[in-house]
Amino acid sequence: MLRIGFVVFPDFQVMGFAVITVFEVANLVAKEPVYSVRLLSEHGGPVRASAGFSVETEPFGKKVFDTVIIGAGTQIEATTPGLLSFVRRSLRTSRRVAAPCVGAFTLADAGVLDGRRATTHWAFARELQSRFPRVNVEEDRIFIIDGPVWTSAGMTAGIDLALAMVEKDLGAEVARTVARKLVVYHRRAGGQSQFSALLELEPKSDRIQKALDFARQNLRSLLTVETLADAANLSSRQFSRAFRAETGQSPAKAVENLRVESARLLMEQGRHSMDVIAHETGFADRERMRRAFLRAFGQPPQAVRRHSRTAADARSNG
Repeated sequence: MLRIGFVVFPDFQVMGFAVITVFEVANLVAKEPVYSVRLLSEHGGPVRASAGFSVETEPFGKKVFDTVIIGAGTQIEATTPGLLSFVRRSLRTSRRVAAPCVGAFTLADAGVLDGRRATTHWAFARELQSRFPRVNVEEDRIFIIDGPVWTSAGMTAGIDLALAMVEKDLGAEVARTVARKLVVYHRRAGGQSQFSALLELEPKSDRIQKALDFARQNLRSLLTVETLADAANLSSRQFSRAFRAETGQSPAKAVENLRVESARLLMEQGRHSMDVIAHETGFADRERMRRAFLRAFGQPPQAVRRHSRTAADARSNG
């Protein structure tokens, strides 16, 4: 049985428990108790969550765990000598140490992220890099595996992290089954972006949302303002005015962002050539796609693909 120690502290964020649910469901799928989860705190006893209720915990003690996961709060929490000592010891005695969201600050404070690649919630990534310059922070990742150290973005990204652990331990099919039972659409790759073009646009009306849905489903087509306006049942002038007012972008810019996001996902999957990706996402040719990537990411598609392959290699060796 693989023992998992999940560390909590006063005002921990309850969303982190979604990570534990992944292991619970993995036991059900495997039809045997593969994982055993223990809630830990420095001194043991009841620990109050940010939501107001308390959970019972065991003290760190001398226990050894296969995996240690540092929970996260709604803000960066102060560390204690006891916690830092436990983290450092766990790095020596556990197969892997993980930290979703701002839990990465605890790992960094313990020195275990020095010289390693790591990520955290996008809102805290630059602060992590500023406070711990020896950490190679990649702020736009879902999760990162660097040797025995696993870090992830915030909130639901912890589910992706845990599913990747299950895949590593029990295989891809078990991880897919767990994801389906959790009603997770799919396990996002670690190298996938934390950002979504559709979420960033956040249209306020059903008509503009309908046009965006149409665009996302027809990226290979020539998506003119007139075409999108028809999908929204508006005139071209009404549509352009309403679209910019609701999203802060022009229709052309929004379509380009959707195409870039789709192309990036295809690159992360690694199954298609650049020419095929450019065609499938509506860029028509590689040069137009290259210019769009430079505008969006400041780097060409080839660099994005290389980065994704590096992340994939790190996961396979984690």
